[in-house]
Amino acid sequence: MSHSLAITTDYVADTGDPEPYLRRAAEAGFTHIHWCHHWNTDFVYHPSEVAQIRAWLETYGLRLLDVHGSAGVEKDWTAAEAYRRQAGVELVKNRVDLAADLGADVVIMHLFPPSAPEERSTFWEQARRTLDELEPYCRTRGVRLALENLFRLRQPVHREPRPEDFEHNFDALVQVLDLYPPDYLGYCHDSGHATLTPGGMERAWPLADRLLAVHLHDNDGTWDQHRLPYDGITDWEWTASFIARSSYTKPLSLEVSIHLSGLVYEAEFLERAHARGRRLHAAVARLRERGPGPGEAAGS
Repeated sequence: MSHSLAITTDYVADTGDPEPYLRRAAEAGFTHIHWCHHWNTDFVYHPSEVAQIRAWLETYGLRLLDVHGSAGVEKDWTAAEAYRRQAGVELVKNRVDLAADLGADVVIMHLFPPSAPEERSTFWEQARRTLDELEPYCRTRGVRLALENLFRLRQPVHREPRPEDFEHNFDALVQVLDLYPPDYLGYCHDSGHATLTPGGMERAWPLADRLLAVHLHDNDGTWDQHRLPYDGITDWEWTASFIARSSYTKPLSLEVSIHLSGLVYEAEFLERAHARGRRLHAAVARLRERGPGPGEAAGS
């Protein structure tokens, strides 16, 4: 039985020609694409490039599920400097246009306040200014923003990191989602990031009714490895339950990489990725069919 499944465009590389990865993903049975090329660059898509991506998607029978936006390098949507922040706003608009022009309705963004307390006030002022500016543009284009759960080391360590070495951005996510309506701003759940940070899954659960996107991958608990689901320590029973009880109804999306998979050949990697996606899809479907247990509801 065929299921709609998405895979990220950058399962091998996040720059360069994406066409071979689109073709091979389609050959492996994937129906949708999570556009993750240039997710951490200042790259701006020209209309001619958007037209070419559309042609590739049509050729291979793929649909664009969502787009990973870029907070930018020089163009930073929360930068303290006005000119850099405004350039960052335009970079996000470029990704919103990419999504809208290719039939997707969600752009995933990163938002993580700085560690230094003296920098946070300016960060929040700029973040609010940016989100206020982007809201009417996103509404006009029919695209929502999804803020992703993130992790970082509290401080450098000279050994293999342990869970207590990481911190997450859930406080920031809750703060922002309380300020903006769900028809503009929502949540992207990254299963690997939730696994790395203590309390990551518990903190995600109340955001289930704001879930707009999923980044599904695994790791061994020491770093963000983007392994295939069921190849690490992620609690996939919990993840399936979270998705099943959430507001999310779109295809499951694998944000995986071949590099730490232990596999060499793309065809084998994609075949295994598709099988893992089907396995997780089946788990979510069973939970949805069963319905909530006594006293259980989305976000509870």
